[in-house]
Amino acid sequence: MIFGLFRKRNHNQIIVVRQYDVLTSMARQPVFYTDYDVPDTVMGRFELLSAVMILFFRRTRSSATSGHELAQEIIDAFFEDIDYSIRELGIGDNSVPKRMKKLAGMFYGRLESYAAAMDGNDRDALAAALRRNIYPTAGEEAPSMLGLADWMMMAEAHLASVAEAEIATGSAILPQPGGIDKDVA
Repeated sequence: MIFGLFRKRNHNQIIVVRQYDVLTSMARQPVFYTDYDVPDTVMGRFELLSAVMILFFRRTRSSATSGHELAQEIIDAFFEDIDYSIRELGIGDNSVPKRMKKLAGMFYGRLESYAAAMDGNDRDALAAALRRNIYPTAGEEAPSMLGLADWMMMAEAHLASVAEAEIATGSAILPQPGGIDKDVA
């Protein structure tokens, strides 16, 4: 009995790694940084990866228990990756927990604001939240972020059609960005 638990965890780890790789690969697509106005900086990448994780997390809220567990393990992998990246940037060990707490707060704050806009199918509110988070000090000079908001709405609709089997096996993919006019109001 106890050995079965360890096998399941190892099997889940393969699924988590597979799905996490798919999600992070999407967040690394150059088009987000060239055409969707996401700055190609450490924080810009954090923002986009957070948006992708939020999309997946929202999809799994309607999944079976295994989908919820998988989503939590993927979010855990996301934060482990962030922890590793912070340390690679040379942040001292004493500062890492404080920074991780701040980044976790930022992530869950974004989850709430993006979810409120997406639940209301409010593209403009989502774009405003993205703009506020991605360009916190730019004010009126910040890009509109409508293109990214449109992609997120399209990606959420796509994920809603993904079968549970794809979620359970870590095979869910997001639609490729592109073909959206980011300046359409």
